Amino acid sequence: MQSERYIAAADLGSSKIALSVAKIEGDDIQVIYYKETPSDGIRNSYVFNPKRAAGPLRAAIHEAEEELNIKILQVVVGLPRYDVRQEIASARMERSDPSSCISKDEIGTLKSIAIDSYPIADEAKEEIYGAVAQSFSADEELVCASENDVVGVTADAIEGNFKVFVGAQKAVSNIDIMLNEVGIAPARKLFLPNTVARAVLTEAEKENGVALVEIGAGVTSLTIYRGKILRHYSAIPFGGRSITTDIKYECGFNEQLAENIKLAFGACMPDKLQSLSEKIIQINDEENGSYEQLPIKYLSEVITCRAREIIEAVLWQIQDSGYADKLRNGVVLTGGGANLVNLANLLKEMSGYTVRIGYPRSQAFTATGCSGTSETSAVASIGMILEAKRDPRLNCLEEMPRPAAQASERAGQQADGGEPAPDSLFANDPAYEPEVLRPKQGPKKPQEAKAPGKLVTWIRKQSKKVGEAAEGAFDSTMGGLFDDMK
Repeated sequence: MQSERYIAAADLGSSKIALSVAKIEGDDIQVIYYKETPSDGIRNSYVFNPKRAAGPLRAAIHEAEEELNIKILQVVVGLPRYDVRQEIASARMERSDPSSCISKDEIGTLKSIAIDSYPIADEAKEEIYGAVAQSFSADEELVCASENDVVGVTADAIEGNFKVFVGAQKAVSNIDIMLNEVGIAPARKLFLPNTVARAVLTEAEKENGVALVEIGAGVTSLTIYRGKILRHYSAIPFGGRSITTDIKYECGFNEQLAENIKLAFGACMPDKLQSLSEKIIQINDEENGSYEQLPIKYLSEVITCRAREIIEAVLWQIQDSGYADKLRNGVVLTGGGANLVNLANLLKEMSGYTVRIGYPRSQAFTATGCSGTSETSAVASIGMILEAKRDPRLNCLEEMPRPAAQASERAGQQADGGEPAPDSLFANDPAYEPEVLRPKQGPKKPQEAKAPGKLVTWIRKQSKKVGEAAEGAFDSTMGGLFDDMK
């Protein structure tokens, strides 16, 4: 096991690619790099154009390598959030030694059997993204037990029920093609609902029942926990970008301007804005010299219409899951869209649940001097690092020697009698031999005479001229003295 290793994670979003790098030392996680880059070729968290998607990822990785002076060999990536369906799978295993206690390795083997034996209609089009254990049974004494309860008991056989999440196989192969274009390998591909929950939710929330709603640019996903187990997952194909599109078409702006206005002045519930609703935004058009005015209240009304639609779809999914009356800890709202002003209040008003904004839990990692890691848009990246950290063999980077270290090494070589520095006056002269810098050795063997270098030849000529001039001056001076004496 390595004492120090590094993990690089890339969150492939519909509007951004969030690249993060963390240093792992034992149980300590230190995020040393985090930056978001506009994405391309990704729609609804699905890489539909690998070549276009590779460009921003390649630029983001190159920038991180230049800043940290490292070489990223592989990255942890997330699987698509949308177009994923959940199925029920079960498996049974007879134990070779009924008197021994059930171990976690046997639970893992049972899970693998359930995944391998699950019948996929078309393996060329679909793939299992992940599986989550729901309950276990050990003989007739223990029925519908959790994993913690079944590990350690003795039984002749063990049976488990799992929820299997199935998605498009092409979405996974497109990720491989994209990474191949960039020139790096996939370290792990993670099913994101579990990883986001690891970064945001507390153990008490998972135990008592909570709905985790992640609002991204292209996908809004719902993950329900109860009894510390993931019980339900679903997603809808619209999110924050849909709000931006509404502003774009309603006000006649381009997409970039609509996004900037949403981030700067966007809010739900215009009646709750107080004096801000009376403000008017003036947008200058530099091309034709005109300007437009956009009332904040009207902007809020446009945003609220789409936000209500998203919330209504999420509430319908909660009701359809069968856990609507079991969410004792209410709803946790996270993702980049969770920062919209009054969105949490609108969800609370429409649902009646308690609502809080889910930020990455700072107790799980440190990120001194690394901005952006405490925002809701970073939950997927932080979650992938927390999940990948559990694999002690995973190391994504290769640390390169820093320029300062190289300079020190070169200086050390010179002090030990190595080659002179390139900017030395006599560096290129073949007759130069730094005798003083060489270590003391025994008597030297006779060597053949070397031809003097150009610089030495020039110095010798100048010295000869100076000597001849000095000799002539001396003779004339002494001759004058003798004449005076006469």
